[in-house]
Amino acid sequence: MNKTYQEGLSLAREINDYLRYKEHPGDALVILAPPFIHLAKIARDITEPNLGVAAQDCSAEVSGAYTGEVSAAMIASAGARHVIIGHSERRQYHGETGPLLARKVARAIDNNLGVIFCVGETLDQRNANAHLDVVANQLAEGLAAVPADRFPSIVIAYEPVWAIGTGVTATPAQAQEMHAFLRSVIARDRGNDLASATSILYGGSCSPANARELFACPDVDGGLVGGASLKAPDFFEIIQATARR
Repeated sequence: MNKTYQEGLSLAREINDYLRYKEHPGDALVILAPPFIHLAKIARDITEPNLGVAAQDCSAEVSGAYTGEVSAAMIASAGARHVIIGHSERRQYHGETGPLLARKVARAIDNNLGVIFCVGETLDQRNANAHLDVVANQLAEGLAAVPADRFPSIVIAYEPVWAIGTGVTATPAQAQEMHAFLRSVIARDRGNDLASATSILYGGSCSPANARELFACPDVDGGLVGGASLKAPDFFEIIQATARR
């Protein structure tokens, strides 16, 4: 919940122009996830083929008397092509559960939206050595019903909750361990081909200072960038860090 409408449009244009005029990794897909009221205008304004738009959430309902909700169909009609589901802040502040998130995933898939599905553990869960079980359960609850032919539209984002907005970042070794584990769970449930093709993003205080080292890990395919994306120069540096891919 950052940036007024005017500020959000300005930031999106700045990023669009950067991708147009600056040297950047040509195969790096950049997805902007602005607040709902920004979506339609930003989707119309961006021109770069490797720049897309996502919503930060969607309703689990199709339509109807759900005041304040935004449906997947509305999001798709506004020009977005992706939606973030299961973000740790939605889980924490809005009490979103696995079964609810599975319904949101289903609505997104019904409307041909790519899903950026977030998983991650709290500090207490990590300290209790339960972190692997926690994320495996989150994957199972949210994605088990996704048809095999639609799974390629799923992106996984690992958010160590203890590292979000705290300035603390998982070490590259910790990130690699979790990403490799997530890929192994997908391989077990969906097969090696889908596991290899699935992008797994790191989402815990990714910044210009650590992005290159994190992205050098073999199973870290990119970042779900939070605060650093609000400052265009910082975000540009993180985009540049994907050049190894």
